[in-house]
Amino acid sequence: MTAVTAIVAALHEELSSVLDLMPDEHRQTVAGRDFWLGHLHGHEVVVVLSGIGKVAAATTAALLIDRFKVDRIIFTGVAGGLGDGVKVGDMVVARQFLQHDMDASPIFERHEVPGYGRKRFDADADGSDRLKQACDETAAWVPQGIAPDVLEAHGLHAPQVHEGLLLSGDRFVSTNAESQKLCAELPEALAVEMEGAAFAQVCHDFGVPLAVVRTISDRADDEAHVDFPKFLREVASRYSGVVVDRLLRAWH
Repeated sequence: MTAVTAIVAALHEELSSVLDLMPDEHRQTVAGRDFWLGHLHGHEVVVVLSGIGKVAAATTAALLIDRFKVDRIIFTGVAGGLGDGVKVGDMVVARQFLQHDMDASPIFERHEVPGYGRKRFDADADGSDRLKQACDETAAWVPQGIAPDVLEAHGLHAPQVHEGLLLSGDRFVSTNAESQKLCAELPEALAVEMEGAAFAQVCHDFGVPLAVVRTISDRADDEAHVDFPKFLREVASRYSGVVVDRLLRAWH
């Protein structure tokens, strides 16, 4: 039986870049979400917008697994950079996930998810290895694939691919004070966003492999809001399409 792959995007622009790759998609609407079913490079795929925040993400993940019977989930989106050397235009492949706003203390340790006895959830190793390779190829493509004026406008020079801890929380981290606090508390963290850890927890519950890549759109600081729509349109959406295309071409 052919494996069913879910491709999840965080924002509309990224979803459209993936749908543009599919020759035969058709839409089903469930729980207010549009799920696009079709094929991509011989793979049966379901493409969906995750919604913003952990609750919306968890609902989407559960529907993909229980209703659409997907066998693996690939998530692509944007994030704010935290780690040293993680700059705008880089990509982060998650190896672990943590909810930075989870705090059931003093009953549980800060960041521990009640009932699980853990603070972190792991990404799927094989899927993440494959995703890393696709991201490496995308990083090499960027200089010739994106117009020079766009590269210059966003300061994109030799984008790098990082691997490690991804933070999630139900707030948009966009001040120096917030990002510095997260870095001090969780120095291993590479980037921060709003959905990945929720997907990881649901995938852990169902035993479904998850791989996540985030393009760094800002440094989660006082400048995080500057030109975000332009970056999303000109850079992040193109990254997503190329990464997914290269990943599924090679995954057999």
